[in-house]
Amino acid sequence: MCHVSCIVFGVNNFSEAEIENKRIIEIGSYQVNGSIRPIFEKYHPSEYIGVDIESGPGVDIICEAEYLTDKFGTECFNVVICTEMLEHVRDWRTTIKNIKELCKQDGLIFISTRSFGFPYHAYPNDYWRYELNDMKEIFSDCEIIILESDLQEPGVFLKVRKPANFAENDLSEISLYSIAANKRIKELNNKHFRNFNYIKLVAKNILWKFIFN
Repeated sequence: MCHVSCIVFGVNNFSEAEIENKRIIEIGSYQVNGSIRPIFEKYHPSEYIGVDIESGPGVDIICEAEYLTDKFGTECFNVVICTEMLEHVRDWRTTIKNIKELCKQDGLIFISTRSFGFPYHAYPNDYWRYELNDMKEIFSDCEIIILESDLQEPGVFLKVRKPANFAENDLSEISLYSIAANKRIKELNNKHFRNFNYIKLVAKNILWKFIFN
């Protein structure tokens, strides 16, 4: 998945030298409303692998984000891309850990995700919202090259380099805003999915899909 603003960010902030003959993985590659893949492929990477939880356009391999390193190993990609996916994975810590571990030392990570104020959008679920300060803290173990807000809709863009002396952050104490809990929390539990506001959001989303599909 990829918003137009995400594609523009990729065009403006990645060079041919960073992509050519490099091994690339895109996590959450199912093409729904656009894809950054054609932009990167025109620079002739040695390999471009699209991964998602189900088959479809842009998906080469089916794998859940929590098991990426089990599937591919560690430090095996020069560029790791994750656009519009992090808000949809419940175990965000393991997913981000895997993103960092997949990336080779001196490799690049590109992430886009949604912030507070962006509406509920299930694919198949919607859990978290990330702010600039959240990303700054989460990726303080990397060299942050670009960190900026999406000026079109609430969201953030991030480009980082994994350093040669990489020492992974402890993310256990970080809280994020949860759309299910309607507040910042460290962990989601089942009671958060039983609150009235969240049930209303889910019902509204289902009704919207029923009417327009």
